[in-house]
Amino acid sequence: MKYEGMIAETVSIPGNKGELISAYVARPLGPGPFPGIVLIHHAPGWDEWYREATRKFAHHGYATVSHNLYHRAGEGSYDDVAAKVRASGGVPDAQVIGDTEGAVAWLRAQSYHNGKVGVLGTCSGGRHAFLFACHTKSIDAIAELWGGRVVMSKEELTANQPTAPIEFTNSLSCPILGLFGKDDKNPTPEQVALHEAELKKCGKQYEFHMYDGAGHGFFYYDRPMYRLEQALDGWKKVFAFFSKHLAA
Repeated sequence: MKYEGMIAETVSIPGNKGELISAYVARPLGPGPFPGIVLIHHAPGWDEWYREATRKFAHHGYATVSHNLYHRAGEGSYDDVAAKVRASGGVPDAQVIGDTEGAVAWLRAQSYHNGKVGVLGTCSGGRHAFLFACHTKSIDAIAELWGGRVVMSKEELTANQPTAPIEFTNSLSCPILGLFGKDDKNPTPEQVALHEAELKKCGKQYEFHMYDGAGHGFFYYDRPMYRLEQALDGWKKVFAFFSKHLAA
């Protein structure tokens, strides 16, 4: 029988401008080397689903870190903290990029890491994953799951989100996997089509999948939008994609 084990814990890592933020990390036991995954949490916050996703990746052989983009909003239940962040206009894009670069750097500094890093985000985290991949050369692959507001109208731009991520497509630094639901309203199939057209125009390596019968958040088993068949297929595509691009 093959022995299995992992270690999972909360740590502090340097985020944007070196400021310490909290992160949940998990990795298989043993010396490695293991490929790395950085998980960018969604708008509802640094919640239980992201803890479980961190351990899921560790179970599949990845050293994984899920950093807390809402750390500066203080302690409390993830719902309360997320509400506080929403009320303040959301986390600035530049800060998210800095925090995520910090998570990547932390992972690369670990002795058990194999030198390859992938980034995955869902919902606003999908948007942030794409945005980050257009502002760094430090990662090897990204998975964007139903990233809303990659395509934005001028009316949607704010001080914290001054530029639509799609505008940075030409600077995308690595292959991208995109998973979307046909019934989603954010992003709509039309917005996904614009996103894909820009990737194609800029000559980027991408793989997009649009699921029938699924809307926003169809991986979230604890929410009404969960779709079993589509989620199972989606996870297979995520692991196949990272297996291809993150092998040492």
